Amino acid sequence: MPFRLVLGTHNAKKLREMKLLLAGLPIEISSLSEIPDPIEVEETGSTFQENAELKAREQALHLRQWVLAEDSGLSVDALDGAPGIFSARYSGENATDESNNEKLLVALADIPFEKRTAHYTSHMALADPLGKIHINCEGKCFGIIRTEPAGEEGFGYDPLFELTEYHQTFGELGDSVKSVLSHRARANRLFVPMLKHVMNASQV
Repeated sequence: MPFRLVLGTHNAKKLREMKLLLAGLPIEISSLSEIPDPIEVEETGSTFQENAELKAREQALHLRQWVLAEDSGLSVDALDGAPGIFSARYSGENATDESNNEKLLVALADIPFEKRTAHYTSHMALADPLGKIHINCEGKCFGIIRTEPAGEEGFGYDPLFELTEYHQTFGELGDSVKSVLSHRARANRLFVPMLKHVMNASQV
C-alpha cells in the first residue's frame, strides 16, 4: 500500500513540480484542492521554517493525515532580503505572478545588473496525523534578477531569476534543469532520505 501524503498547497504548478521530484517513491500524493474540507492556515511565522511548520502541523491535525508543507520565496540582496516570506503576496492580497514580477522590476529599476543578486529558499516540513513535525529541511538556489522577463516555463519569479551557472532564467530552462538545480530540488534531495526513514518506521 502506498504511503499517503498530502501536499499542503492549492498551487497546481507546485504540486506538479513536487510530484516530479518524488517520482519513483511508493507515495500517493494529493494537494489540498483534491481533498474535501481543508483549512486555510494563516502564515504568521517570521521565517520560511516557521511558516512551513505551521502549515504542516495545523493541516495534519485537521485532516488526520501526513502533510508535507513547503514555504518558499525569493530574497533580493539589494532589497534587504525582500520579498522573502511575502513573495507570494508581494504586490498585495490579490497578487499574481505578473503583478509581483512587475513590482520587483520597479523596486530594482535603479539597481545595476551586477548588484541584483538574489536567492530562492525552499523549506519543507513534514507532520504526522497528530501534528508532530518529523522532518525539516531547506534548500537554496542563487542567481541574479534580470531587467525583463524571459521564458514561459516555471512560475512565480522564474522568468526574472537567472541561474548563475547557465546565464538563463528558470523560465527559459524549464523542468529538466529546475528539477536538479532549483531551491525545491535541493531541499528535496535532503527530504527524500529522511522521508524513506519515516515511511519505513510507519510500516513497522
